Amino acid sequence: MNSHSRITAVSSVARASKAAAAGKAAAAGPAQTSGLRAILRQTKYVISENPITGFAFALFLLFATAAIFGPWIVPYDPLASNTANALKPPSWQFWFGTDQLGRDIFSRVVVATRLDMTIAVTSVALVFALGGISGIAAGYFGGWIDIVVSRLADMIMAFPLFVLAMGIVAALGNTVTNIVIATAIINYPLYARIARAESNVRREAGFVMAARLSGNSEWRILFTQILPNVMPIMVVQMSLTMGYAVLNAAGLSFIGLGVRPPTPEWGIMVADGAGYIVSGEWWIALFPGLALMLAVFCFNLLGDGLRDIVDPQRRT
Repeated sequence: MNSHSRITAVSSVARASKAAAAGKAAAAGPAQTSGLRAILRQTKYVISENPITGFAFALFLLFATAAIFGPWIVPYDPLASNTANALKPPSWQFWFGTDQLGRDIFSRVVVATRLDMTIAVTSVALVFALGGISGIAAGYFGGWIDIVVSRLADMIMAFPLFVLAMGIVAALGNTVTNIVIATAIINYPLYARIARAESNVRREAGFVMAARLSGNSEWRILFTQILPNVMPIMVVQMSLTMGYAVLNAAGLSFIGLGVRPPTPEWGIMVADGAGYIVSGEWWIALFPGLALMLAVFCFNLLGDGLRDIVDPQRRT
């Protein structure tokens, strides 16, 4: 073979290598985005085909908007009192009426959304970090970790959960931080048991064995293989638990163990208006109670929608 033939052969090999590398890069791009595109397509399909789920997502966007921009869009200061306007019924000036101190109920309901949503989100995030991770570790490793997590969950479930939350807040003090901690503690058994069961089923799966044979450590397998496969059911559970967290915070505030007045909070507002229902001032308790009901209703419907979106078996 002469020099010209050798140069031609080397050039052909180089071009083939570049083409193969380009093909691999082109294949890697769609592979990385195919999962996200599938979820987006499934989300669009679920929302368009199920009006109830679409309504739940729209309602969630409404609550999110009120929580983020509420203090800047309300017509009145939620803390400003004016006894000249006390106990005014709903009107064009005061859409939800006023309370016994002349404060605008609409402004207070909108501003209270941020506090209640913050309590719900932070408590659910905390209980997922504690209960979810410990439950996954208990199901995957077993042994003494499983014993400790299971007995801790059994011990918490031995108490009436709302009574336990009352005791925790009464002992630590009725602050927002302690309400979040109490809500996370009473929800710990639910997350720990679900995560433990799902992790226990998957710890001997084929993809876990392949990761183990590839030289990955047990903790790396736990966070890169087990956790992503448990996340769909945990996301649904987080949505459902947020509704219960809102109810728990409102219940504690209603009995005087929650957020302290005059801070706008749905439970406090319902408690303030309960004594005025008999005398005919129904709007004081109705509108914050309606906001509380819609928030719980929204999160419950979101759980069904998220299940349809994140569950691979439901994708078509």
